[in-house]
Amino acid sequence: MSSPPTGTLARLFDLTGQVAIVTGGSRGLGLQIASALAEFGASLALVARKKPELDAAVEQLTRDGRTAVGFAVDLGTPEAAAGLAARVLQRFGRIDVLVNNAGASWGAPAEDYPLEGWNKVIDLNLTGLFLLTQAVARDAFLKRGGGAIINVASVEGLQAHPPNFPGTVAYNASKGAVISMTRALAAEWGRRNIRVNAIAPGYFPSKMTKVILEKHGEEILRQTPLGKLGGDTDLMGAAVLLASQAGGHITGQTLVVDGGASII
Repeated sequence: MSSPPTGTLARLFDLTGQVAIVTGGSRGLGLQIASALAEFGASLALVARKKPELDAAVEQLTRDGRTAVGFAVDLGTPEAAAGLAARVLQRFGRIDVLVNNAGASWGAPAEDYPLEGWNKVIDLNLTGLFLLTQAVARDAFLKRGGGAIINVASVEGLQAHPPNFPGTVAYNASKGAVISMTRALAAEWGRRNIRVNAIAPGYFPSKMTKVILEKHGEEILRQTPLGKLGGDTDLMGAAVLLASQAGGHITGQTLVVDGGASII
């Protein structure tokens, strides 16, 4: 049996003793990222709105020997962020990594797009993300002299929505803003040892993409150089890189993980 890797790279990727908040961490991409950070030693503060799904995710992770605590919070409400940061600090005593993954979408033609849908998407994807980032930076990162933030954006924030797909103007606008915010915060907080990066996934099977993939899945695959959708491990490496000191000289960047679809 081989020994665990040792040396410089092992040390750079190691997250032992660190605490990571992962929003939208009860399933899908958030749970995939949380599992990767935990595998490299991080303790997890998993955040989700639905407690049953959150409890199931915590049970799964702890059964695998990871340290995970669930926090049932609706980050679409403006008062949620400060309270969540305080609760995580009270439970763990520190925060080292923040993964802003919670998000929502709403499909409708732009000319008929309801204000209700616009507000729901913007409140969670953009405003809630900023408020939690602000609270964690103010209460943890700036006080202890550093931290890593990973914003889960989307290729939809970098390019136009396919015209034959259902319109998602609020989602696109919010993800484009998250990418811009990533650069702005990286520039502002870089001298204070806070790294801010984004991951922009392409199409992964999920609750959010289910309808699109059922109707347009074959078309998406034809336009993807690697010829496949994102899988259960495809965000893991990117997340650990950006969370750890292996990515210690990377900030303000958006890493696209889409099988090459956006290069065409």
